[in-house]
Amino acid sequence: MTPLPESQPDPGFEPLSDAFADDPYPTYARLRDHGAPWYFAGYDIWLLSRYEDVAAAAVHPACVRSPEAVMTPDEIAAQQVRDNWHNMPHHSRFVQFSLLNADGEVHQRLRRMIFNEFRTPSLQRLHAQTQVHVDRLIDTVIDAGAMDFIEDFAARVPGPVIGAFLGVPEEDCAPLRQWSDDIVQYFDIDRSDARKALAEKTTTEFYDYLLRLSDERRRRPQDDLISRLIARYDAGDLTEDAYISTCMLILMAGHGSTIDILGNGLAALFAHPDEQQRLSAGPSLMTTAVQEMFRYDAPLPFFHRFAAADFDLNGWHIRKGTKLGLLYGCANRDEAVFAHADCFDAGRAPNRHIAFASGPHVCLGNHLARMELDIVFSTLLRRLKDIAPAGESVRRRGLSVRGFEALPIAFRAA
Repeated sequence: MTPLPESQPDPGFEPLSDAFADDPYPTYARLRDHGAPWYFAGYDIWLLSRYEDVAAAAVHPACVRSPEAVMTPDEIAAQQVRDNWHNMPHHSRFVQFSLLNADGEVHQRLRRMIFNEFRTPSLQRLHAQTQVHVDRLIDTVIDAGAMDFIEDFAARVPGPVIGAFLGVPEEDCAPLRQWSDDIVQYFDIDRSDARKALAEKTTTEFYDYLLRLSDERRRRPQDDLISRLIARYDAGDLTEDAYISTCMLILMAGHGSTIDILGNGLAALFAHPDEQQRLSAGPSLMTTAVQEMFRYDAPLPFFHRFAAADFDLNGWHIRKGTKLGLLYGCANRDEAVFAHADCFDAGRAPNRHIAFASGPHVCLGNHLARMELDIVFSTLLRRLKDIAPAGESVRRRGLSVRGFEALPIAFRAA
């Protein structure tokens, strides 16, 4: 097997630049054309760009999320100082540790505990509520004929949906989006002291809120996930850290990425007007179109793994301790797997995208996310017409996110 390459071309990889935010896909193509893992010194990580490499690493048992498999506690502490992850007591307890970042038996036990909540029967109960919520949002903007799709619509979709799923009262859903943004922003590569302080402050506020809500559910249990989780916690099946971190993860995961994929999906239709017309004329295509939205412009384009042991990956020898970056957004544009990968195809089938990852860390909420998109875009195309860009859009910057800060649009009532 071949060791990871020592000499590499410069693909112009600048993930915090405006150019990368506007369109990362030419850079991704250069990484794939390199044909080998590429070392990104700014993050001390080997980036995997080809579909076959990303897909293989995602399911390989030697690829794990937690650094505990490759570092001693002292080494982890030193790494946290270097990366400015230290001195964040609540962020460390409830965000840096979670189902997302656990492996092995700990991960499997937490996952089993909530797996059934994300299955079809639970989502069917949410479907009607989500449809009512989306229709109400359209009612608030339909007469204006224009809006910022992100702030006026997309940002208002997931709060009540994920809140109802978990058991957060509707009147408490408003701050969830901001809490999610303020906490998640610290996972990207810009880790200034100001961003660190914001993440810790918000995590503390979130923690305090969940404690109050938990006390309320103890007094008056309901048919919701948080009531069932607090019962498991009180029975000793969950530690406080595991209970709080799981609640936070569900609330955070259901917000930012949903807002981002709603904007990305609409932008994809704008860039492919024939496909927008095709979807308007054939709403039965919505199921495949939603999957294509995730493939074409994945909202979570990057996740890391650690090599917990030496292993071989498609001809490359990976040494224990190597940090790998799985570029899902890049892999989903690989022409070796997806014909005309840079084109949006509402009827693409089969569609083996990995926007939801795969293997032990496949996204638990993927059915919920697809249900939300199906309802949103079916309703938009049914109730509005002549939907088009109406001003300058603004993309979010970062390696771990792909979405819009602003996306102004115009439309008419259908």
